[in-house]
Amino acid sequence: MKSKQDKQKIAAAVEEQKKRKVHYEPVVPKMQMGFIHNNMDCIGCRACEIACKDKNGLPPGPRFRRVQYIEGGVFPSVFAYKVNMSCNHCAEPACLPACPTGAIWKREKDGIVDIDSSLCVGCRRCEATCPFGAPQYDVEAGVVKKCNMCVDEIDAGRKPYCVSTCMMRVLDVGPIDRLREGTYPTKAMLPDEKPVRQVKGMANPELTNPSIVFIAHPLGKVEADSAGESSPDDNIQETGR
Repeated sequence: MKSKQDKQKIAAAVEEQKKRKVHYEPVVPKMQMGFIHNNMDCIGCRACEIACKDKNGLPPGPRFRRVQYIEGGVFPSVFAYKVNMSCNHCAEPACLPACPTGAIWKREKDGIVDIDSSLCVGCRRCEATCPFGAPQYDVEAGVVKKCNMCVDEIDAGRKPYCVSTCMMRVLDVGPIDRLREGTYPTKAMLPDEKPVRQVKGMANPELTNPSIVFIAHPLGKVEADSAGESSPDDNIQETGR
């Protein structure tokens, strides 16, 4: 058993560590870019996945963009749809403060979250903290990588490869505030459609405030209760990961 003196030393060390703790203040960008995905019209062709792997030269295994097949409900009220997701370039990214080397950073001009591979030591802490599975370990390179929204394409005034490849035009990027309001011109959303922040089978957006919205299946929407908490996902199955 630990002596009284040992316990006092431990308590003093904990208090000292608390004093040294640095409070993380997320970057507030001038304009936050984000994604929109139409769950209803997506056919699950995975062209976006292949385009992303080709653009980033990824080996077998890591997939920055993933198409998930969601099924649920109880007969006769059943549903099925696709959720297309990569890094959500969150307003409060969990990966950024978890990185011990400062390899992960958020761009001030558009809120894109990127990784400096020259600083990454492959500790995979970011991979463990992200609720959306965005950071992924590249075994061959020995570092963690993820979607950076094709920053070179964005800076050149073009769309990311995944968006440009989508044959159904159900995936797009734009200012997230306008996408949430439904005022951004995009083929992923009709004028009378209303985007939502969360669909069933997705982690709670309150965790990191992800920059993504969906045109959701009516039975796939997550309704908030009076306390602002998301309702549980009943009878949900995810396939195609």
